[in-house]
Amino acid sequence: MEKYHGTTILGVKKDGKTVIAGDGQVSLGNTVIKPNAKKVRRIGEGGKVIGGFAGATADAFTLFERLEKKLEQYNGQLMRSAVELAKDWRTDKYLRNLEAMMIVADKDSLLILTGNGDVLEPEGGIAAIGSGGNYALAAARALTDYEKDPEKLARRAMQIAAEVCVFTNDQLTIETVE
Repeated sequence: MEKYHGTTILGVKKDGKTVIAGDGQVSLGNTVIKPNAKKVRRIGEGGKVIGGFAGATADAFTLFERLEKKLEQYNGQLMRSAVELAKDWRTDKYLRNLEAMMIVADKDSLLILTGNGDVLEPEGGIAAIGSGGNYALAAARALTDYEKDPEKLARRAMQIAAEVCVFTNDQLTIETVE
């Protein structure tokens, strides 16, 4: 059975502004199934949290829903909500089988969440996940000293990733929090 494959999600936190960018490509084997999927969205009350996912779509939506419930439970505190979600993700028999990763951010934090129970705050304010993640991460790190605006930096890094990774395209969804 072939698996859906391919996503690039990039988070950049710089000068009080955080951007999460995601490409739109969904691939099944060597075939592009959809070129304009939305893998980045606002969550939580008032849309003060943004997130992007890589992995199985249904699994990612389950995790977004769970994170939204944690945000409600913990009064919008992203770090606390992320830690509580990671605990559940690691210990709950159903959640353990979910195949997805997330980058989430609010005005204070940029985090990577994994099914291993990890809540990682990336060094240098740059995080990337997905099959094209390493390309976008390398490009963003190379550009960080030359580009002050995190949105421009994210757009350029994602463009570079799309030029190199066959599972990444240039159909971007971008969300920003300040």
